[in-house]
Amino acid sequence: MTSQDDLPGAGPAPAPLPPPIAPAVSATVPVPGRLDSVIEQFARDYIKDRRSDRRWRLIFRGLWLLLIVLMFWSLLAARKAANLPSGPHTALVEIRGEIASDTEASAERIVNGLKTAFEEPNAQAVVLRINSPGGSPVQAGIVNDEIHRLKLLHKKKVYAVVEEMCASGAYYIAVAADEIYTDKASVVGSIGVLMDGFGFTGIMQKLGIERRLYTAGENKGMNDPFTPESDKQRAYTQAMLDQIHKQFIRKVKEGRGKRLKETSDTFSGLYWNGEDAVKFGLADKFGNLDYIAREVVHAEEIIDYTPKENIAERLAKRLGASMGAGAVRALQGAGTIH
Repeated sequence: MTSQDDLPGAGPAPAPLPPPIAPAVSATVPVPGRLDSVIEQFARDYIKDRRSDRRWRLIFRGLWLLLIVLMFWSLLAARKAANLPSGPHTALVEIRGEIASDTEASAERIVNGLKTAFEEPNAQAVVLRINSPGGSPVQAGIVNDEIHRLKLLHKKKVYAVVEEMCASGAYYIAVAADEIYTDKASVVGSIGVLMDGFGFTGIMQKLGIERRLYTAGENKGMNDPFTPESDKQRAYTQAMLDQIHKQFIRKVKEGRGKRLKETSDTFSGLYWNGEDAVKFGLADKFGNLDYIAREVVHAEEIIDYTPKENIAERLAKRLGASMGAGAVRALQGAGTIH
C-alpha cells in the first residue's frame, strides 16, 4: 500500500490550522439579557405615562363639563331670583360670624348687599340681622361709613336686629342703624379694643435658646413673641389701641345720641343681655325680624339681599384646588426615576 508521502512529487503535509479565536466582548455592547430588561422597563414606563395622560384628559374633560352645567344652573337660579316679587318689601342683609376680610361677614360682601338693597325702589327699609362676636375695626368701620352714606343718598331707614350676639365690631356696625332691636337674652355691647399675643422669652432663657433677629429699624421687630418687649413699645401699642377705642366711642355716641345712658362701664368692654342693653340705651326695643317687617316697616314680605357664594363658586374653588394638587402629583410622578 502506498502512502501519500511516497507519491511522486508530493511535499510535506501541511500544519494543522489553529482553533478559531472568539472575539472579545466590548464593555460598551449591552448584554442581551440586560437590554431586554431595559426595553421592558422603558415600555412599562411609557404605557404608564400614556395611561396617566389619558386619565388626566378624561378628568379635565369631566370637570369642564361639570363647570359648564353648574354655570347654566347658576344662570337659571339668578334668573329665578330676578323674578322675585317686585312689590313693596323689607330688604334683609345678614351679618353672621367673624367680621374680617376673608369671611362671609367681610365689608365687601356686606356693602354689596346694602347697595343692592338700597337701590331697589320697592325695598321700603333695610334690616341688618346680626349674629356676630365682632372682628376687624377696619372692616366694621367701612360698613358703618357706607350705611351712613347710603341712608343720606336713598333716604331709607335702617334697622338692626340682634339674634344671639352683637358685640364689639358687630355693635360698631349696629350703631349706624336708626334703631336697634334685640331679644331679652341677646348679648350686646363689648365696646372696646384688644390685641393679643404670646411671649416666650422666659421659656427660651430656661432652655438656653438664643433668639437671633436682625432688623433695620429700631421697632421693626416689635411684638415678636421671642424678643423682650420694651416699655416704649408697650406704651406705643397701648396708645394705638386707645386711639382706636376713642374712634369706636365716637361712633357709638354719634349713633345712639341722647338715647345712650352712659355709665362708667359703658365703654369698658363689658357686654350686657338684651334687657339691660335696652335699659342703658345700647338698644331701643325688643323684637325680631318678622316683627320689624310687620309692625315697623309695614312690609311683611322679606327679601334677602345678602350676597351668598353659590354652589358653582364653591365647587369651582374646590375643583381648582384638587386640579392643582393633581397636577403637582403628576409632575412629581413624571420626575420619579424607577
